[in-house]
Amino acid sequence: MPRKKQKEIEDKIQEKLDYIGLDLNKIPKNLTQSTNIRFRTIKGYDEKKYKQYRFIDVNEIEILLSPTNRLDSIKEKYENALPLCEYLDSKNEENVLNYTKFLSMLENSRISQIQEIENEQKKLNKQIPFKIKYSGNYLWQIYYSEVSKKYFMIVPLEDSDYSTFFYLIKKKIENKKDDKIFVPISIVDYSGEILSKSEISDLENYLWVFTKDYPLIYEVYNKKGEMSLEIIGEAEIYDHIKTLYKISLKSKKDALKFYKLSKALFMLQTELPHYYKFEINIGKTGNLEFYLENVGIIYETLPEFIVEQYFKSIGLKKKYMDDIENLNIKLKNLKEESDILAAEYAQKEKQITTYLECKKTFFGKVKYFFKLGKQQKKAENKKNKKVEHKKEENKKINEKIKLEQKNYTIFELENSFKEAEEKEEQAKKLLMDINALKLKNKNLKKKIENATGYIEEINKHKKSIFEFWKYSNKDAVAELDEGEEEELNVKKIEKVFDFENDFENFGTNIDKVQRNKFTDLEQDSVFIANSDVLELLNRMNLGLAENKEISAKLKELKIEAEEIDNEQVEDEETFNIFGTFRQNGNKERTIRNKTHREAPRDKFAILDIKKGSRGIELKKKLEIILSNIKSALEKNKTQEDMYVYKVSDTKLELNAIEAMSLNAQDELDDFIKREKNANTLYLYKIKIPKGTAFAAFTNIIFFDNKNMTLPVGMDLSTKILIDLSKIELKEVVKKKINKLEFEDEEDSFSKIEINIKECE
Repeated sequence: MPRKKQKEIEDKIQEKLDYIGLDLNKIPKNLTQSTNIRFRTIKGYDEKKYKQYRFIDVNEIEILLSPTNRLDSIKEKYENALPLCEYLDSKNEENVLNYTKFLSMLENSRISQIQEIENEQKKLNKQIPFKIKYSGNYLWQIYYSEVSKKYFMIVPLEDSDYSTFFYLIKKKIENKKDDKIFVPISIVDYSGEILSKSEISDLENYLWVFTKDYPLIYEVYNKKGEMSLEIIGEAEIYDHIKTLYKISLKSKKDALKFYKLSKALFMLQTELPHYYKFEINIGKTGNLEFYLENVGIIYETLPEFIVEQYFKSIGLKKKYMDDIENLNIKLKNLKEESDILAAEYAQKEKQITTYLECKKTFFGKVKYFFKLGKQQKKAENKKNKKVEHKKEENKKINEKIKLEQKNYTIFELENSFKEAEEKEEQAKKLLMDINALKLKNKNLKKKIENATGYIEEINKHKKSIFEFWKYSNKDAVAELDEGEEEELNVKKIEKVFDFENDFENFGTNIDKVQRNKFTDLEQDSVFIANSDVLELLNRMNLGLAENKEISAKLKELKIEAEEIDNEQVEDEETFNIFGTFRQNGNKERTIRNKTHREAPRDKFAILDIKKGSRGIELKKKLEIILSNIKSALEKNKTQEDMYVYKVSDTKLELNAIEAMSLNAQDELDDFIKREKNANTLYLYKIKIPKGTAFAAFTNIIFFDNKNMTLPVGMDLSTKILIDLSKIELKEVVKKKINKLEFEDEEDSFSKIEINIKECE
């Protein structure tokens, strides 16, 4: 190696040695001393899943170096590891290779990386992150030996980032009192100090039921060695809208309270889904709160809640018992009515059968005329008897149910509701039997009506034996009609658009339709409706826009266009390594991993914005665009009911043309991104019925397709355009939810209050 190159390497190494404060000729004792650490590896343990985070004194951590990779098993890393002192010893020939490797690590390290770790640890010493884990989390490979009662760090030599290793050496050399680092401890299970392992496992399952996601649960020790259980997760709070939450349990008492509350609500919701569906919301500190019918439930009010629900179950039981008694009476009446109708029909059927047999012979006809006809008169005088039953007291059911003012258990509450559920099921079965009997009786009445008509027709010809003879010699009449089937009044269930399952097909199909049906001008106009010009278009549509508003908008558009032109000029000065300038009209773009060569639609070109444009010209252009939007809307109709969403920082009148999203999370994220300081929002969820006119913001709306290379679908937006003034809407539900929004890298967050307004 040339001497000059060697000198550069030596200078680099010396610079890093100076930064960490290490003199290789005078190594501190705390780096040369080592302890024989005995460590029992755990087979099959996931090293990437941390369960404990601690503040550890840097002088309590032994450093081992291993010629392995970070992703190798702990067994392999530990068995090949040597203490740091063997890599700092240049005098012993056995350690020369190790010493050389140490210098190579120094050469390949960057001071800036070590500084990043140092700055990160300074922040962590002031405040533990909301999510507990942090960006340099994985670089620390610190373990604890239960046998040796010692922390140790394994440094994999095959890795390329040694920043944590050299930072720890630096802190050991500084040797400050109570100098601690906040790090995850690898391969350490829960201690069970606050909640046992099985309780933590149960809690993960309980929270999954309410949040639709498994949480991360950490045991976190502060600088004083005090432990808290930190639960961090993501919760679905409304229509796929998700937010982070954090539950901090500082003591065993607090943890058991939350555990018991979660367990009780979990048992009710899973065992009695017919009666319980608990809602969640985010509290002031980002914690998780539970609600039932907008009433908050906490551990302290749980006994009162259980008593209240127990009384509710008793009330339901009594109601269903009364229903069963009334339904049994109705069923009994219907059965008796059915028996009478069946007997009457059998008599008439017998008479008709007799007539059909008698008409076959001369003497049979005479016999029927003089004898059986009289029996018919007697039968006609009989009337149906409807038996009325008085409501009897059901002593067994209505025995005195003693309701004592006491604390009922969750199991007693479950059993009480299950009894109520059984009674409800019994009542439903009785109702089904009643409906079946009603249908049977209706059919019997129809059969009797048909038979009566037939018999009356026979009796009309019994004025004389000769007329009866003539009538009975005619061809046989058709058989008796069966009773008509009755259609039960069951409401037909209509399919409703589901974003997760239907959006991809919907986007593909509607993009094909709009390429076919929409003119170029209509595509341009719908594109403009996805911009801030829509508000002015709506005011023009309502006849409220004044000329000064249009002039003010023109001024805004000119400034915006000029800024974009300036940016493009700067971009064009940068040459692309592939030989073309960035702002090439035929530039290849990517949508859903598919390349195309189509030009994006230009808002300013469509609006014809120029330096010399006047307000009257913009007004005429907007009138044309508004007309094109209306004509485009009439070319599409929804094929099923759909839910759409709109976020605003003010209440909406819901009487304008609006661009609304099919996905609540997308709509909310887009708005928060635009309006970063919004703390109170309104989220409108609107059900638009099948057959509603709309236009979708598909790929063809954002790009022209002159080269015929544009992918088909709805990949750039989840929004559709609707004229809400054409739909009758009524507000049906109001509620509030909270969402955490992280503001910066300092781990601070704000709570956004979202007012939900559902309209149909």
